[in-house]
Amino acid sequence: MKKGNIIQEKSYDFAVRTVNLYKHLSQERKEFVLSKQLLRSGTSIGANIEEAIGGQSRKDFYAKLTIAYKEARETHYWIRLLKDTGFLSKDTAQSFLNDTEEILKIIGSIQKTIRNS
Repeated sequence: MKKGNIIQEKSYDFAVRTVNLYKHLSQERKEFVLSKQLLRSGTSIGANIEEAIGGQSRKDFYAKLTIAYKEARETHYWIRLLKDTGFLSKDTAQSFLNDTEEILKIIGSIQKTIRNS
């Protein structure tokens, strides 16, 4: 991973945290359905960022970035649902929600820059 690419680094770190949270939810809390959804969407953010970076055109880059944004929105939903159903503590959920919101802001800013250039 190239140093200095903030969204690439943050989305990767978030994916690592998501995998670890999934392991906790499935092994300790015995929750398999919602946590699997969280795992899928939470790791997909970074995967789509990586695809965007390797995009063959500006349009391809923007399309993959848009998918990453949608996956971050979905992840935000699953975290809220896991919190509100008692599978995540308020503090853990808030930490993940803060990270998701930061990722959304960064992706949104990149999208805005592309649209305006």
